[in-house]
Amino acid sequence: MGGFFGAVGKSDVILDVFYGTDYHSHLGTRRGGLAAYDPQIGLQREIHNIENSPFRTKFEHVFEEMKGTSAIGCISDTDPQPLLIRSNLGTYAIAIIGIINNAEELTDQFLSFSGGHFDAMTGGKVNSTELVAALINQKSSFAAGIQFAQKSIEGTASILILRDNGNLIAARDRLGRLPVLIGKGQEGYCVSFESFAYMKLDYADERELEPGVVVEISAGGITQLVPPGEEMRICSFLWTYYGYPTSNYEGINVEVMRYRNGEILARQDIESGAVQDIDYVSGVPDSGTPHAIGYANRSGTPFARPFIKYTPTWPRSFTSDQQKERKKIAKMKQIPVHELIQGKKLLFVDDSIVRGTQLRETVEFLYDNGAEEVHMRSACPPIMYGCKYLNFSRSTSDLELITRATIMELEGEEGFRYLEEYADNTTERGKKLRQTICDKFHFASLEFQSLEGLIEAISLDRCKLCTYCWNGKE
Repeated sequence: MGGFFGAVGKSDVILDVFYGTDYHSHLGTRRGGLAAYDPQIGLQREIHNIENSPFRTKFEHVFEEMKGTSAIGCISDTDPQPLLIRSNLGTYAIAIIGIINNAEELTDQFLSFSGGHFDAMTGGKVNSTELVAALINQKSSFAAGIQFAQKSIEGTASILILRDNGNLIAARDRLGRLPVLIGKGQEGYCVSFESFAYMKLDYADERELEPGVVVEISAGGITQLVPPGEEMRICSFLWTYYGYPTSNYEGINVEVMRYRNGEILARQDIESGAVQDIDYVSGVPDSGTPHAIGYANRSGTPFARPFIKYTPTWPRSFTSDQQKERKKIAKMKQIPVHELIQGKKLLFVDDSIVRGTQLRETVEFLYDNGAEEVHMRSACPPIMYGCKYLNFSRSTSDLELITRATIMELEGEEGFRYLEEYADNTTERGKKLRQTICDKFHFASLEFQSLEGLIEAISLDRCKLCTYCWNGKE
C-alpha cells in the first residue's frame, strides 16, 4: 500500500506537507519521500528509507533543506518515490499509489519502440513510478497521458504530480479503488489519501474525486481535466482494516462503520445461538478493537482488553517480509492482563483472518496465560482470493491464505470448485472449513462476517464495492 499528500498555496507549504505525509505512516514502512517547488529554486526532492525509523525522524531537517509554495509527499511500501522526471511535458515530480500487475509487459513494450531506457533496480526491476511516468509522457498532455497510463495498467494507480509551474495534478484510479480527497485552506488547497490528515492542518473538505477524475490545482482554484468514469469499485478493506479510524471515504467514517460491522456480526451470532456464556468480548488490536466494541454493545457482553500491545518501540509486524520476524515482533508486543485472562471465556474479533499465523500465536499466548476458552470472529468474510488490485495482504500465492490451505487439505484442488460453499457457514463444506480451522488453531469456535453483513455495515451500493478477495468478482 502507501499514501500521498500534496499542497499548493501562496506561501511555503513544506510544514503542511511534512505533517500531512507523516499522517499516512500507517499505510507503509519502506520509503518516504518529499518533493517541493519554489519559483527561485525550482523542483527539489528527498527520499529516505523508513524501514527502521519513522518518517518524521528521517525528515526532521527538511525545513532547513527544502522550501516551496507547492509540494508533495508520499509513504511508499514499494519503490522509492516521488521521482523527478524531465520529459516532453516538462520537468515534474510524481508519486503513485497502487500496483501494476503487467509491469514487465509494459516495460518491454515501451523499450521495443522508444529507444529509451529505465533506471533498473536490483534484479532488473523497474520502478513502478518511473514506468507510469513513461506511459504518461507518450502523450502530448498530462490529461491524455494519465488516461493512457491508467487504461494500460492492469491493477490500480492513483497519481499525484507536482509540475514545474507549481501546480499539482491529482488523478484517482480509474475504478476508484482508493480515495483521493481535496481540502481547502485559507491560502490554497491540498490533496490527500486520508481525510483526517488535512483536517488536522486546518483544511476543510472541498471535494472527493470521483473514479477516473483528473484535476489540476493551483493556489487559486481547481480545474477538472478528465471527467468521472461510470463505475466505482472502492476497496471494502478500507473500512474493515487499513483505513485510519478517523477518516471518511465516500462520506462513510471508518470507526462508525466498524462499530456497525461488529453489531451486525453479533446479531448474526445471536440469531444462530452460536456463542453463550462469554465473560468478555475483546478486539485483536488495533483494528479489530472497534469491531469488538460494536459486538459487545449489541451482545450485552462486557468489552475488555485482556492483553495490550506495546507499540512505542516495535514496528508494525504486518509490514515485515520475513514471517519469522513478524511472529517474533507480534509475540513481543503482547503484554497480558492476567486478571482478565485467567479462567475466562473470551471472544475475540479480528479485522480479518488472512494467513492466520499471528492469530495462532495470539491464541496460544492466551491459553498459556490461563484462558479457559478463546472464541474467534472475523470482521470480514473468508478471504478466498489474494488481492490483485492493491496487494495489501502480501500473499504471493492464494495457497498462503488459511482458507485455501485448509480447503487444499480437505479436498485438494477439487475443493476450489466449491469456494462459495466453503464461504457459507450454513453448508456442510462451510461448517467443515470452520471446524478444521478451529481444530488447527485451538479456537473454541470460529465465525466470519457474511458478505451481506459487511456490505450492510459499509452502506454503499454493492455494485460500488470491490469484493474480489471474498468472492473473486471484479
